[in-house]
Amino acid sequence: MLKSGFKENRVDDLKYYTIPSFSQTGLVKHGFSSRLGGVSTGQCTSLNLGFKRKDSPENVRENFEIICSAMGISTDKLVFTDQVHKDKVVVVGEADLAKGFAKDSGIGETDGLITNKPGLALVTFYADCVPLYFVDPKVKAIGLAHAGWRGTVSKIGAKTVRAMEEHFGTDPADCLAGIGPSIGRCCFEVDKPVADHFTSAYPEHATDLIEEKGDKYHIDLWAANRLQLMQAGLVDTNITRASTCTFC
Repeated sequence: MLKSGFKENRVDDLKYYTIPSFSQTGLVKHGFSSRLGGVSTGQCTSLNLGFKRKDSPENVRENFEIICSAMGISTDKLVFTDQVHKDKVVVVGEADLAKGFAKDSGIGETDGLITNKPGLALVTFYADCVPLYFVDPKVKAIGLAHAGWRGTVSKIGAKTVRAMEEHFGTDPADCLAGIGPSIGRCCFEVDKPVADHFTSAYPEHATDLIEEKGDKYHIDLWAANRLQLMQAGLVDTNITRASTCTFC
């Protein structure tokens, strides 16, 4: 059975979540931030990490300093991308340090990042979409993918694993994965055209992933991403799911 539950961490007013199996490797610093513990005010209260929101860049940078300090990460090691709900995965290295934070990202239309360079901190952004975390403790490589419903249908999680195989020699059976806080089946309601995309992408499992409610459909993004990771060769017990609905 897959593992369920991320660990809640608190530092003063800051609250963020980590994956126990990742922490146990001693190899990777990581986390999923909450909205608590920052300096932003108004509609961005309080730990806003988005530069595209109605917030001052100074507040956003200070919020990054707060969360990075708690995780033991330097802000000059961050690497951002321009997310567009597609399935492109990019290898990043030392030349990409601080992209998106201290300088323009230059990594366009990309929703997945992988690296085997120590010290780089991959960053992706979420509202209710699914965060997918990857660690290969044997070859010491990491990956991070942003999987909205479009990314889940196009199986960006499996493509991230394949990219780690191709570039770093990852054996999927060695890989640890985390399915982060995101919208749950309880709240993810769609119309038939979106449900049909899932039926096409997961034909043998559509009845497990899709629940029809009148003229609407509820989709289980967590189960869909878990399924594609297992199809990519990950071991079920190496996958940790947060089981936390961000919409709730």
